[in-house]
Amino acid sequence: MKTITPYLFFPGNCEEAMDFYKECLNGEITALQRFGDTEMPVEDDHKRKIMHGELKAEGITIMFSDGAPHKEITRGNNVQLSINLESEKEQDRIFEALAEEGEITMPLENTFWGARYGML
Repeated sequence: MKTITPYLFFPGNCEEAMDFYKECLNGEITALQRFGDTEMPVEDDHKRKIMHGELKAEGITIMFSDGAPHKEITRGNNVQLSINLESEKEQDRIFEALAEEGEITMPLENTFWGARYGML
C-alpha cells in the first residue's frame, strides 16, 4: 500500500514532543530507536536522542526524530514527507523523477535498519 507519512524533526526534544502528540491524539508509540542503539558512530551526548520514532492514532501515523547529530534543525524546515512504496521498481522510478528537480541528500539504498531508504 502506498502511503505518505509526515516525519517531524526536533532539536533535542523529540521524546517530549512524542509524548505530547501521544497524549493529544490518544495514540500509541509503535516504534522507538535511539542513536545509541544503532551502528552509527555518535557522541555520547547524542546516544539517548531519538533516531526514529513512530506514533499511531486512529488512522494517523506520524514519524519523529531528533535528527542526525551533524544536521542543525531549523524551525519551519523540520518536516519531511516519507513516501512508502511496495516495489523497488516504483521506488526507483519515483526517486529518479523527484531527483530531477531536487537535491539528493542520501542515495536510495538498503539501510542497516532494514528498509530501502533515500532522501531528497
